[in-house]
Amino acid sequence: MSSSKALTPAPIRKLKIALLGYRSNPYSGGQGIYIRYLSKALVEAGHSVDVISGEPYPQLDNRVTLIKLPGLNLFESDNHTLALRPRHLLSYTDFFEWFSMLTGGFPEPYTFGRRLVKYFATVKPDYDIVHDNQSLCYGLLHIQAQVPVIATIHHPITSDLAIALDNEANWQMRLLIRRWHSFLGMQKKVVPKLAHLVTVSRVSQADVATAFAIDPGKIEVVPNGIDTEVFKPCTDIKRRPYRIMATASADAPLKGLDYLLNAIALSTHQYPLIELVVLGKLKEDGESKKIIARLGLAERIHFVSGIETEALVRLYAESTLVVVPSIYEGFGLPAGEAMACGLPVISTNGGALPEVVGDCGIIVPTRDAQAIADAIDTLFRHPERREQLGLRARQRILEHFSWKIAARQMLALYAHMIGLEECDVTADN
Repeated sequence: MSSSKALTPAPIRKLKIALLGYRSNPYSGGQGIYIRYLSKALVEAGHSVDVISGEPYPQLDNRVTLIKLPGLNLFESDNHTLALRPRHLLSYTDFFEWFSMLTGGFPEPYTFGRRLVKYFATVKPDYDIVHDNQSLCYGLLHIQAQVPVIATIHHPITSDLAIALDNEANWQMRLLIRRWHSFLGMQKKVVPKLAHLVTVSRVSQADVATAFAIDPGKIEVVPNGIDTEVFKPCTDIKRRPYRIMATASADAPLKGLDYLLNAIALSTHQYPLIELVVLGKLKEDGESKKIIARLGLAERIHFVSGIETEALVRLYAESTLVVVPSIYEGFGLPAGEAMACGLPVISTNGGALPEVVGDCGIIVPTRDAQAIADAIDTLFRHPERREQLGLRARQRILEHFSWKIAARQMLALYAHMIGLEECDVTADN
């Protein structure tokens, strides 16, 4: 099948779908958001959805069933070394997860896959479709022998590895970075053997194909959605005239926060009231904190993390504009969320961001603090352009990036997988 857009409507039976996430809470990144909203959109289309997840667990619609596959959840432990209990020694999976973490690895996708295989062997659940959310674990190959499996690859983690290595000169740290990303060896073996793959943008389609040495025609594209009922303009909240907002993990080179910090420093002389709110955590011993201190920005930069969606929408409403400084994004949910809230967006051309922003924002080159500063100046000086871009941005998200549209396209892929050609899967309610 060349494209899900070629499918034509025809109702079929209700599907039973399993969505898989090795870690799925909404504060762990875009994967948790994807699980939450796709599962909700699928049940609203009339289908039955179970989410099978490791810790930390997702926040789900009450019509979606959560099946827990608990691991050691070592990231939440105060001391990784002391987290092992005697009972864990009886389990190869538990011991491997502890030892791998202890030695600098990231074992969660692999150990989730082992627990998944055990669950299917023990419970023998009956699903029409199993949909993996980028665990890309060996366990999928076992499941695929029993039930049709499709895997979403948001973007190839090989990009994260390359950028992290490019930004680290210390050889010891480079070794640790490679050790952390050692799960890529598993993914490179699994992905070419999966019968069905989907990604969220055309850029990701090409990059995934290159990273895993597969034909891009094997990878379908279904863009992410945005919850436009939650992420919407709040006209009763007053904007702060020189507040900028960004979603950018500190000390994650991929997110480009350092370039935005330098852009803020370049703008302070002309705009002495400028301030930046960053949705993310600041590491006390990280490079971003050093940059903030060196540039004298401590009083202008505020980091916020672990907030509920309603509080996030309020932060958007209080801001004058949003900057997305990422070096690479497989899609760009923060850009889409800001646009849905009616904010003007300054975005880099990193990865798929231009596909999301279109002509409804200002696009600047990656790694260019001066270009970001110039775009900030343009929007601060022209309120009418800010308003125009904000209105167009909201309309673009409504027309192209709703979860209802995403679910419809995904269901069409499911239909094709189970032999129901040329149909849009909308269950009879």
